[in-house]
Amino acid sequence: MSETYPIKDKEALHSFRDYYKDTSPNPRNYSLIVTGLNTAFRISDLLSLQWRDVCHTDGALRKHICVSEQKTGKTRTVPINAALRQTLDSYRSFCSETAPQDFLFPSTRHKSCPLSRSQAYRIVRRAAESCGLSEHVGCHSLRKTFGYYAWKQGTPPAMLMDLYNHSSYQITRRYLGIGQDERDQVYLEINL
Repeated sequence: MSETYPIKDKEALHSFRDYYKDTSPNPRNYSLIVTGLNTAFRISDLLSLQWRDVCHTDGALRKHICVSEQKTGKTRTVPINAALRQTLDSYRSFCSETAPQDFLFPSTRHKSCPLSRSQAYRIVRRAAESCGLSEHVGCHSLRKTFGYYAWKQGTPPAMLMDLYNHSSYQITRRYLGIGQDERDQVYLEINL
């Protein structure tokens, strides 16, 4: 499997994100992508989410999603932002009766099981290919894209390192996918 990159082009990102909303409607797949982009969870943590992780027992959406990361064992608490709240509200109304222990993104074949990692990959790749995105877009691109846009909006790399629960700055820097275009931009914007 090749290395994945963040989706840097905003127009391509919107087309990618909305593929399962506008082009090939599928509320589960659309919610998977929007949740991944807005939480920066690893795919294993994303697929293990249950309705109780996002909703109170009365059905109201929580303010935060709290996850014990499978890879690190660390707990991450992520607020449900406006875009994610709207998506989850719509997705919840689409889903017929859900129990708290039901997976947020269930397998089509086995409703009591979560979507598999390979199926999640196929979902992401199908949306990426439809938008003309490279072969370097996969499930981890959702996580990397979150960081890239947070960084572009001025979030310090040290904060991103903390949000990602990374052990080193080098890992976070690699996630951001800083390339020659970003380096050039720094030089071209400095006109002393």
